[in-house]
Amino acid sequence: MEQILGNDWTITPAGGSTGEAYYAHHEGKRLFLKRNSSPFLAVLSAEGIVPKLVWTKRMENGDVITAQQWLEGRELKPEEIKHPRVAQLLSKIHHSSELLDLLMRLGKQPLDPIDYLNDLKKQEQCSSFINTQIEIHQALRYLEQQLPHVQNQKKVVCHSDMNHNNWLLTDADQLYLIDWDNAMVADPAMDLGMILHWYIPEEEWDVWLDTYGIELDEPLLVRMHWYIVAQTVSFIQWHKNRREESEAARWLEDLKRLMVKLGIINI
Repeated sequence: MEQILGNDWTITPAGGSTGEAYYAHHEGKRLFLKRNSSPFLAVLSAEGIVPKLVWTKRMENGDVITAQQWLEGRELKPEEIKHPRVAQLLSKIHHSSELLDLLMRLGKQPLDPIDYLNDLKKQEQCSSFINTQIEIHQALRYLEQQLPHVQNQKKVVCHSDMNHNNWLLTDADQLYLIDWDNAMVADPAMDLGMILHWYIPEEEWDVWLDTYGIELDEPLLVRMHWYIVAQTVSFIQWHKNRREESEAARWLEDLKRLMVKLGIINI
């Protein structure tokens, strides 16, 4: 990074799972740098969904470095996800034909639920985390049984990680959704299921979705259930592959609670 900005800049890691993000500052100038961020970032910036993209530079080794405004702010607290502004911004993203068109032109293929399920099955076949086998098997069987209800749905741009720490509220009161490395073209129920199950009391789902712009009905409920189960299985497998067994075990407990709530298994 120093070869781009010069030695006068102070550059520090910004954390995250990829280790490819950095903070940089020099004489009052501040930037957020990322290595090999998607070209999708430019249109997200233009739409006001992420902080402004300042520049993009290609390195001799082929790496692409992006620099965004470094804005003072904080991640949303879990209880703040209920705020109408979150529903409104997510609706803007899901209903943007510009975002969808660009992501498709970048070669992102729509997520087919059957392919998603088959990937989960393949991951489990190579798993060595024996303690998850029974619960994962039950979850995969549920996903297979419910598969006809999630096929052939309209696809939109999905962020696919609705964690509250990906929602940035700046000191200037601007709300952004950041960390788009795992963006995909998928059923909006993927994002909606995560955000509702994780953060919104069930008795408030109708109101939240009304702000988003749709009504809660049985088909949407079934699709949200399908995706939240599938994603929870995926999170377990991701941590297993990284040998983060305590995190995998924590997600396994979440999966058990979810399946009990949905009536997939009994206590």
